[in-house]
Amino acid sequence: MTVGRGSRTLQVVVPVPVPRAFDYRFEGEGPIPMLGSRVLVPFGRRRLVGLVVGQSAASVDGELKPVERVLDAGLVDPALLQLGLWCARYYGFAPGELVNLVLPGALRRSKPFRATDPNGCRLTEAGRMADMARAPAQKVIRDLLLAGAEARKALVDAGASSGVLSRMIREGRVETVELPASFEPEPGPQLNVEQRRAVAAILRCRDRFVALLLGGVTGSGKTEVYLSAARALVRRGRQVLVLVPEIGLTPQLLRRIERRLGQRAFVYHSDLSEGERLDCWQAAASGRARVIVGTRSAVFLPLAMPGMIVIDEEHDASFKQQEGARYQGRDVAVLRAQRLGIPVVLGSATPSLESLHNVEAKGYRLILLARRAGAARLPDWRVLDQRGQPGPIAPALMATMERHLGEGGQVLVYRNRRGYAPILICNACGWQADCQRCSAHMTLHHQPSRLQCHHCGARQAVPRRCPDCGSPDLVSLGAGTERLETLLAERFPDIAVHRVDRDSMSTRHAFEELLDRVRSGEPCVLVGTQMLAKGHHLPGVTLAVMLDVDQALFSADFRAPERLAQAVFQVAGRAGRAERRGEFVLQTRHPEHALLSQILGGDYLGLARRLLEERRAAGLPPARSLALLRAEAHQPDLPQSFLKRAATVLKAPGVEVAGPIPAVMSRRAGYWRFQLWLQGQRPHLVAAVGDRLDALRKLPDARRVRWHLDVDPIEL
Repeated sequence: MTVGRGSRTLQVVVPVPVPRAFDYRFEGEGPIPMLGSRVLVPFGRRRLVGLVVGQSAASVDGELKPVERVLDAGLVDPALLQLGLWCARYYGFAPGELVNLVLPGALRRSKPFRATDPNGCRLTEAGRMADMARAPAQKVIRDLLLAGAEARKALVDAGASSGVLSRMIREGRVETVELPASFEPEPGPQLNVEQRRAVAAILRCRDRFVALLLGGVTGSGKTEVYLSAARALVRRGRQVLVLVPEIGLTPQLLRRIERRLGQRAFVYHSDLSEGERLDCWQAAASGRARVIVGTRSAVFLPLAMPGMIVIDEEHDASFKQQEGARYQGRDVAVLRAQRLGIPVVLGSATPSLESLHNVEAKGYRLILLARRAGAARLPDWRVLDQRGQPGPIAPALMATMERHLGEGGQVLVYRNRRGYAPILICNACGWQADCQRCSAHMTLHHQPSRLQCHHCGARQAVPRRCPDCGSPDLVSLGAGTERLETLLAERFPDIAVHRVDRDSMSTRHAFEELLDRVRSGEPCVLVGTQMLAKGHHLPGVTLAVMLDVDQALFSADFRAPERLAQAVFQVAGRAGRAERRGEFVLQTRHPEHALLSQILGGDYLGLARRLLEERRAAGLPPARSLALLRAEAHQPDLPQSFLKRAATVLKAPGVEVAGPIPAVMSRRAGYWRFQLWLQGQRPHLVAAVGDRLDALRKLPDARRVRWHLDVDPIEL
């Protein structure tokens, strides 16, 4: 149908990987839908939910499909929409990704969504009098309600079946009620002088944008600073958004927030059901949620009365989205705070080099907490030479662990490798169990027995004999968390040994339940991956141990020294957080390495400044911006051919193009991986890449390879 002169044309983004918005004509009565309206539009043979991002300046003489229905007028705030469009251009992803970023799953479909159920429950008279002798699951719920539990989430967390609870509501044995969002707060610990100054600095900026980097030693009470500032802002009717890198950090933080602020803390992350995410989204948009805790995706939540954004553990790589819209959540949060005119607080005991670079450039203000809160003192550090020592844990280290456990302490053992052993090798001919689809070894697991690639997920049975020479002499080399768990359980049979990794913490609440048991104070050993080193407060831990860090000393990744230093300081910081003095032991085969010597000096900020100088001398981030154009295919020549043509397209003043070069892992999941390095000052790089994305998509090989752009990458 030809569009007449009286037609009105809208630009709509839909969730498809095409680098532009699409024109649709609007035929409805009344005013044209405003920016951020949620609409239903035809797209090919499908009907998709999209967002209105503007009116089209295109000619109205062509044929356009009509907007089928306006689902919600002005649902997304124009300022948030503009932030998303800025991200699409800067990070080089399709504008249609905005639909996935700013809308929860329930709002990406056209069918009406059910209103959020009330968040509380109570027994009816019928429920009190009912005979539940043959309904034990219902009796569990009744007992919990009689004991004082009200919140639906608390009931489910305590063991109630969600399905049984819904049935009791339908049968009239339980009724739903809306619980108050606020209650009487508990007083927190007395803040020391440094903490009070930090809170005052934040509140002085409550009506304007300032980026504050809250640094300091582990255990210095950064969370109490956040909470004190948040409490003052919530009392003024403002909202506080707290971003955390991992889902595992949210439960303990939620409890502290609710106790200190007297406010229900809403949560937003990928592990929630669609209904739970929708509830948080609606509560944030209406202002009902005064405090929201979420992972990186929460940075795009609507905020009715924004007051402050907090980025906890801001150095953590988990804030970078690695698929789809590859944005850096930390940086987007700072930009959003700037556009909202509110303070943003970036907290970390081991700040990223990017944030320290911004401090030196006068973009951020640094606030230091130089000592631990309360009576806690920093742990003593020690290096243990593993050369010539039998087994993955040296006898001297075992003796140290035994001493701490005997004195009633808890021991944390960090090994960032899950599984039983990282390598299975034939002792006769040297055959190794390598992944057939990746440039990597397969990891040996015992529970259940298997070989598994931790990059592509491929699994296979453990051979009884060498596939090459037939020898039965197969040897496992190295130790993952599973092997360490077995070894420590044999060494300390009367002590609980808990393994913390993705294999053992597979259920939704497993990690939270384990941390609750550990905080009871009973002597135990925690052995695990980086899940253990991310900001958890474990007051009973008196000894922290770090194993097998040597690979990071010789990594090809220029970020490896920074990451190793952060890991060491974070793991060491788990020890001695209560009254008892802590100890940290790092076991290595290279105790004389210069980087380890600098790390073990105990001055993270001093080391970070030296690493910054090295980056500047080499022209690496954050001194200059970096983008990677990655391409992969089942044949290695295809991505190289595409990238060679792309290099010609991307040549621009102020931008250096290097490559194609293989990725650090050259083959993954059956795909050969290559990349271009694009370096330059940020304005030149963004302009060059943003203006040429469409040209890249039109290259002859663009449809024969999988490719994407990664701006400000954290993985090589």
